[in-house]
Formats: sequence, structure tokens, C-alpha cells
Amino acid sequence: MPTGTTIVIDLGKTLSKVSLWDLDGRMIDRQVRPNAPIEVDGVRRLDAGGTAQWLLETLSRYADHPIRTIVPVGHGAAVCALAKSDKGDHLAFPPLDYEQVLPDDVLAEYRAARDPFTVTGSPALPAGLNFGAQLFWMERLYPEVMARATLVPWAQYWAFFLTGRAVSEVTSLGCHSDLWCPQAADFSPLAKRMGWAEKLLPVVRAGDVVGTLTADVAAATGLSPEVQVLAGLHDSNAALLAARGFAEIADNEATVLSTGTWFIAMRLPAQPVETALLPEARDCLVNVDAYGRPVPSARFMGGREIETLIEIDTRRVDIKPDQPALLAAVPEVLKQGRMILPTLCGGCGPYPASTFAWINRPDDWYERRALACLYAALVADTALDLIGSAERILVEGRFAEAEVFVRALAALRPDCEVFTANAHNDVSFGALRLIDPGLKPQDELVRVAPLDADLDTYRSRWKAEVEALA
Repeated sequence: MPTGTTIVIDLGKTLSKVSLWDLDGRMIDRQVRPNAPIEVDGVRRLDAGGTAQWLLETLSRYADHPIRTIVPVGHGAAVCALAKSDKGDHLAFPPLDYEQVLPDDVLAEYRAARDPFTVTGSPALPAGLNFGAQLFWMERLYPEVMARATLVPWAQYWAFFLTGRAVSEVTSLGCHSDLWCPQAADFSPLAKRMGWAEKLLPVVRAGDVVGTLTADVAAATGLSPEVQVLAGLHDSNAALLAARGFAEIADNEATVLSTGTWFIAMRLPAQPVETALLPEARDCLVNVDAYGRPVPSARFMGGREIETLIEIDTRRVDIKPDQPALLAAVPEVLKQGRMILPTLCGGCGPYPASTFAWINRPDDWYERRALACLYAALVADTALDLIGSAERILVEGRFAEAEVFVRALAALRPDCEVFTANAHNDVSFGALRLIDPGLKPQDELVRVAPLDADLDTYRSRWKAEVEALA
């Protein structure tokens, strides 16, 4: 049995989070830092240096605790190049931000080289969302460095930062990277042709111990140099592990809808499904779970779209005191036929080529925020249909607290049981289950009550408007 306390570092796109947990899966402390991109050589990057400084400062807060293990978690669309020097490997340059648009000629050349969707389960995504595309461009920006570089996915970069040992693992490689074949459990032909496969070795399991803290990290944080660091995993896959701790999900037919900057639906099918039949052009993909199994998935940039729609209003859609007023605004939204048509984030989601539009845009802030939630529920409902979701849906993450969203989703899917779980810590709890797979959530799932409204008619009208603009 493990002893001591555990730290989970969750380095997402929008927020970096560090949390401290006891052996029973109870959170002791949590620290959060908003992320902002930086620009180097005219290219948008992840602020790896700023994150590293904050991480060391934050870890030092826990120097008096009996820390035994650190588990890194990260988003799945970043890759780091490590350069060699007399003092050991180091980050060669700040990694690309996946929202950085690639030059047209580079992207066209890359698209011609990539493997088919049926081989990798990775759709052709915009900007740098396929991190194979990032590597392709990085080799043109830094040919000499990349020729000798070691490569690590984002989550595993932080394992390297803490231990000095570079590894890769399958949830990160299998997250629309273009570099992994889920059915074969091996690198893609592209990764082998380009020489990237060799640079990404060794591939370990998410729960494997990479090493212990380097002397420099131990000195900077005050933590014991005996603290073990796991390889870690992709954030949505961590949420999937957390969900499997609930008896209602476990090995049953279920879908976990992880909500944050991205809304990612990951289906746990009761029986194997033919993932090659997923519609590539509608942002469906095949993720790979912590056990190496293919996971039919669909996604859209729901959190980013909601924030755009409400103009990052300080009274967001998930603020608890506002929920009664937001629910009360729904009848007027439906009565007036107010709608939002996709897509605000072009190239993403189940309607990647559709043109965003308001229909009867409300002036009232409560109505506008309620409408944003209805929009997110309609797009999520479509995404769930694309991967064949059935029986059970668990909504986790920040927007599980947006009652209009989750209750609208329950109304749109009356044949499914829709549940919510803790809205903030599911990813970190899933990471803990790498250490103790038998760890059970402290809270029970909450069954969502559907909105008492005619959303079938509203959905039909919405789909007709979407098709009319196609």
C-alpha cells in the first residue's frame, strides 16, 4: 500500500493546478495559476518557463508534508524538444501553442504526409492540434536542434522537469497526435518514417515511476529527493479514470463528458466498436486510455465558445448563486425562439464548417448566458450521437455546475441517465487512481433532472437553421 501524501500537477490549456491529496483521496490543498501564451520568433508558445517557476514555488508550500509521489497531468496537444548539453538535457525552445496557425505551405505539405484516419484515429485538425503537425513545423524552424532532439509529450515533459528522465506514454501519444495506431498499440507509419518514434522512446505506462526528484528540484522545493514521479497522462483520460471509480460507470456502457476549455466526450463501450467508422470530418477521434484501449471520442471547444458568447462576463454560467436566475430565463429564451448557431471556433467540433450566427439575440444577460448553455447542450448532444453514446453519461469538470447546460442535456437525451460529479477535481482524482486503482470517490454521483421544457421541438428547429446555413 502507498504511504504519505500525493501531489497532482495538472497543466491544462487555460489553468495550471497543483493539488495535495491524502491516502483516502481527500484533497488537502489546491493552488491555481491562469496560463497565458508567450511569443518567441513571432510564434505563439506555451509559457513553459513561467509555469516551471510557479510550479517550483508551489511545490515548496508542501515541503513540510510527507510527500511520496507526484503525478503530472497535461493537455494532449503539445510536444517538447529536449536538447543535449554538457549539463544534461534541457528544453530546447518553448513548445508551440496549439492555437498557433501553421504557414499554409507547411500545413499543406504535412497534410499530404500524414496517415489516414482509419490508421491513427487522428482527424486532420486546424492549427497545431495534431502535434505531429507541430513537429513537422519545428523541424523546419529548428532543423539542427530537431535532428538531435529527444521528444516528450506535454505531461511527460513535467515528469522530465522533475526527474531528468524523458519518457512517453500512450494516452498522450494517442490523443489526436497522428503518431499512434490505437488498434495496433504502436507508433504510426508517419512517426516511424519521420524518425519521431525513436525520439519518443521509451514508451511507458501512465502509472510507471519515471524516477525521483533531481537534486536541483529537491533543493528548490524543500521536498525529499526520494519523492517518486509517475509518467502521468492526458487530462481527459485522467477524468476517465476518475469516472471508472464510480460503480455506475466502472465497466458499464457509459460516456464521460469532460468539460473545460474543450468539451470531450469519451465513450466506454460495453462491447468493442469499429472506431474506423467515426466521422473524421466532424471532430471525432480515437483516444487511448491508460490501459492502452481505444476510446471513441468527440469534442468541441465548448468552454472557449461559452466565454466568447458571454464576453468573459464575471458572472459566468457556472456561478452557483446565479443558477436559479439562469434556469428562470430559459422559458423566455424558448418562447422567443432565441438561438445560437455553430461554430464560433472554426474547424472544430461537429459543425466545423458552419457559420456562427445569433437568432433573436437577447439583450438580457441572464437570457444570454442561459442561451449559451442551451447552445452547448445542443452541440454536446450532437457529439454524443456521433460516437453512439448510450445508457449513462457523466458530465465532469467546470461546466457540470452549469445547471441549464446539464439539465438541457438530460432533457435532450431522455433514454440516458445523466450524472454529474465534483466539478473541479475529477482530473486530479483520476491521477490518484494510477497509484491506487481501488480508490473510490468520496462523493456519490448526482442524477440530473431534465429541464421541464419542449427541447425536442427546439432541437429540430435548431438543426433546420444549421442546415439552412450550411
